[in-house]
Amino acid sequence: MSEMMIVILSIVGLILGCVVGWVLAYTAGNKSAAAKIADAEQRKALLLDEADKEAKSIKKEKMIEAKEEWHKRKQEFETEAQAKRNKMQTHERQLNQREENIAKREERAAQKEKTLQQFEKDQERKQEILRDTENALKKRQQETEAIASEQTLRLERITGMSREDAKKYLMENMLNVAREEAAQLVKDTRDEAKINAQKEARRIIIQAIQRTASDHSVETTVSVVNLSGEEMKGRIIGREGRNIRAFEAATGIDLIIDDTPEAVVISGFDPFRREVAKIALERLMGDGRIHPTRIEEIVEKTRKELNDEMIRVGESALLELGIHNMHPELMRLVGKMKYRSSYGQNLLSHSIEVGFLCGIMAVELGLDVNHAKRAGLLHDVGKCVDRDMEGPHALLGFELCKRYKEHHTVCNAVGAHHEDIEMETPVAVLVQAGDSISGARPGARRESVENYVKRLEKLEELAYSFEGVTKTFAIQAGREVRVIVEPERIDDLCADNLAHDLAARIENEMEYPGQIKVTVIRERRSSALAK
Repeated sequence: MSEMMIVILSIVGLILGCVVGWVLAYTAGNKSAAAKIADAEQRKALLLDEADKEAKSIKKEKMIEAKEEWHKRKQEFETEAQAKRNKMQTHERQLNQREENIAKREERAAQKEKTLQQFEKDQERKQEILRDTENALKKRQQETEAIASEQTLRLERITGMSREDAKKYLMENMLNVAREEAAQLVKDTRDEAKINAQKEARRIIIQAIQRTASDHSVETTVSVVNLSGEEMKGRIIGREGRNIRAFEAATGIDLIIDDTPEAVVISGFDPFRREVAKIALERLMGDGRIHPTRIEEIVEKTRKELNDEMIRVGESALLELGIHNMHPELMRLVGKMKYRSSYGQNLLSHSIEVGFLCGIMAVELGLDVNHAKRAGLLHDVGKCVDRDMEGPHALLGFELCKRYKEHHTVCNAVGAHHEDIEMETPVAVLVQAGDSISGARPGARRESVENYVKRLEKLEELAYSFEGVTKTFAIQAGREVRVIVEPERIDDLCADNLAHDLAARIENEMEYPGQIKVTVIRERRSSALAK
């Protein structure tokens, strides 16, 4: 209705405007009154017609908008009502389901209650049966005890032995039988394990040794430099010995000039320093200018060149083994192994050989070949560190490998090859085996006579520590120990156990290259004289 009122007011405003205009026009007075009235009437009609049309148009638009709004509200109401109906249906289904579940639970509870009642009845019957059975067993036990007592008395009268004596006799016999059976079982198990393990280990190790038959050379602690003439000795010594003192101070070795014709001996325990001194001395003699300043210059230049050479040697060792991506500092230490030795065996040759051995055994066992080769090459890298770092070389190598981001398997194998830490992977066992194989190769290493004699004495001492041993002999350069036992105190099975126990003590208490064979000899000799 408010909208119709607006339309009517608009029409009235238009009419009033027209009347006012007409009055004004009339006062102006250009036309006749009749013409003005007719014109005004015409305008009025036009205005009324336009106002009516506009009012109808507005009314129509408003009606359309009202219908659309009604349809929209109706649709929203129907949607909301449908959602509520769906929700009510869902709740209704859930309630029905709950009712069904409750009914099922009640049914199961009733069934369980019936079962429990039946079970209680069965238990009562079983208890009655058990009580009857227990009473019957007690009666039988009393009867059996009476019969056993009677039989025991008869046996005591027949055998003339008391119950305690018979029990002791039976226990001793049973213990002896059990001991013999256990010893036989242990022997059979040990023999079977040895046959299988030794067969497979022998195949792998022999194949690895045959495929890495590298040469070994024994190094010494001196180097000899040949001179062009005897007058060169005086130039090396210099005025009042200043040249030789400067040379020894710069290189850290001893220069021995004696009566040996046309030769000078370089003495020192560090192979790297000896090599620096040898090359520097040869260059000084070739250059001809031998004085303290020139000596220091040549020695420093030679030391730098050999440091670079160590890196090239390390790269060559890695290429030989097919190893890649190693830290430059570790590579330099590998090259430094060329100037180190262990029991006279060149450390780099030994490490490369161990790397090959570990790689071959890893292939046979299906392990990671790259890890095995890296661990074999780096297992003695701790021997090349500076002297201010203290500790076993295996642990020093372990720390170096950890510092330079080697794999954990490699680090553990390096640190555990002398059992300084626990072995966590089979690769560590391979490195230990490869190290022993390479060190035990004939001619690979040497040891002093004093250490050799001490090792033989220790072997015989360990053998004598066992009961029943009469004689013991360390033979084959300490690679076998033969033990002679008393046959009255040690039987065949005990002899097997003695050999095993002695081998275990040798492994735990001694250090030796390769392996030591333990042979226990038990024999009985009887002799008589015919006169």
